[in-house]
Amino acid sequence: MTAHLRLGVNIDHVATLRNARGGTEPDPIRAARVVAESGADSITAHLREDRRHINDSDMARLKAEIALPLNMEMAATDEMVAIALDLGPAHVCVVPEHREELTTEGGLDVVGSMDHLWPLVSQMTDAGIQVAMFIDPDPAQIAASAEIGAPAIELHTGEYCNATDDHVTHQLARLVDGAAQAQSLGLQCHAGHGLDLENVKLVAAIPQLVELNIGHAILAGAVFDGLGLSVRAMRAVMDLARGV
Repeated sequence: MTAHLRLGVNIDHVATLRNARGGTEPDPIRAARVVAESGADSITAHLREDRRHINDSDMARLKAEIALPLNMEMAATDEMVAIALDLGPAHVCVVPEHREELTTEGGLDVVGSMDHLWPLVSQMTDAGIQVAMFIDPDPAQIAASAEIGAPAIELHTGEYCNATDDHVTHQLARLVDGAAQAQSLGLQCHAGHGLDLENVKLVAAIPQLVELNIGHAILAGAVFDGLGLSVRAMRAVMDLARGV
C-alpha cells in the first residue's frame, strides 16, 4: 500500500452554480486554483453531452491554466473522443451517461461494450492519455476492463455510500475484493461517487486504491467552511486512514 492516496477533486458543480444565474461567477477555474493550493492531486471535470455544468471553454482553461493533472470524465461517444484527443488531458475516465440523470448512476457496462470501447482505449493510450473505466465492483466488469487494455479502473462507490446497516459490510467487501482483483490484473485502481468525510474512511484504507475522486461532498462543505478548508478536511481524513 502506498501511503499517499491521491485526491482528485471534481469541480463540476461550481459551474452548475454559475450556470444557474448565467454570467461568469463563480469561476470553476478559480475554484481549481484553490483546490490545487489546498492539497488535491488532480482536477476532475465531466464534460457532458448537454454541457449542463462544465463547458468546452472551461476544459480548455483548466488544461492551460492549472498545473495539476486534468482528469476528464466523458461518455464513450465520437464527439467526446475527438474533444479529448484535441484537449490532451492527463487522464480520461469513461462513464455511462444518460441525459435525464441528475448524476452518474451506476457503472459502465464494459462487458457488453468491449468492441466499442477497445478502439477508444487504444486511441487514448496512443495519445499518451491514461484511460480509466468507471465500473461497479463486479468481477466480470473488472476483467473486461483489463481485456480491452484499459490501464486503470474507477470503482463506483455509490452502492456502498447509499447502503444501510448490514449492507454496508457487504458493499465494502465488494470494493475490497474489486480492488484486489484489479491489482492482480495489473490495473491501477481508483474509486469515487458519493464519498464524504465519514464514509470515505473505510474506502481510503483499502490498500490497493491509489486515487479517490470526490466532488459533491467537498463543494457542499465549502458552502459553510470555504473551499480550501473543505479540501484540506478531506485530505486529512484520507491521510489518517492511510496512517500518514
